[in-house]
Amino acid sequence: MAAGACSTPRYAVRRAWEAGIMISGAAVLGMALVALGMVLSPGPNMMYLVSRTLAQGTVAGLVSLAGTMTGFLAYMTLANLGLAAVFVLVPWLYVGLKLLGAAYLLYLAWQILRPGGRGVFDVVDLPRHDSGTLFRMGLLTNLLNPKAAVMYVALIPQFIDPAAGSPVLQGFLLGGVQMTVSLFVNAAIVLAAGRLAGALRRRPAWMRWQRRTAGALLAVVGLKLAWDAPAPATG
Repeated sequence: MAAGACSTPRYAVRRAWEAGIMISGAAVLGMALVALGMVLSPGPNMMYLVSRTLAQGTVAGLVSLAGTMTGFLAYMTLANLGLAAVFVLVPWLYVGLKLLGAAYLLYLAWQILRPGGRGVFDVVDLPRHDSGTLFRMGLLTNLLNPKAAVMYVALIPQFIDPAAGSPVLQGFLLGGVQMTVSLFVNAAIVLAAGRLAGALRRRPAWMRWQRRTAGALLAVVGLKLAWDAPAPATG
C-alpha cells in the first residue's frame, strides 16, 4: 500500500517533466518548510503513531504510518481533482471541518493538560491489533485530521503558479514534497519513540515539561484554527 502511495507523486513528476512544467526552488523550499512545521506540531497523527508504537512496537508504528501516508495521498488526489472547488462553492463545509478540527485539537490539549493527563510519550495499555486494523486506523486518523485538510485545501494552492503550467500537476508535485517530508519525519518519530519515552521516564521534570509544551502547542493550534474558521476556502 505504501509503495502505491509513493507512485503517484513519481508519476506526477514524470508527467510534469514531459509537459515542461517547472516549479521554482522557492516554492519547493517554502512547501517543505510549511510541511515540516505542520508535521512537528502535535496533532492526531503524531498522537496515534507514538501511542501505537509504544503500545505495540516499531513495526506496528510503521504499518500505522503507511495508513496515514495513504490518507495524505487521498487528500492530495481529491484536492487536485476538485475538493478545493467544492469547499469554495459550499463554504460552510470548509468552516465546519475547521471548527470540528479545532474542537478536536482543543480536546487533545485538555486531555494532556488536565490533572492526571498523559503526554505524547507516556506509555499506555492499548489493545493489540493486526496489520490490517493498524493500517485502517492510521488511514482514518489522517482522513479525519483537520491539519491534512487545511494543508491541501488552503496551503498548497498558495505555492502554485498558473504561469508554470498545469495547476493539477503542480499540486501533485508539491503534494509529493509534503508527503516526503511527512514520511521521513514521522518515520523518525516512530523509530525514536521508545527511546524518547524511556529517557523522559527517567527524568520526571522533562516529562512534565514535554506534557505542558505539547498541550500548549495543541491548544494554540486549535485556537488559531477556530479563529481562522470563518475565512472561506480559496480554490
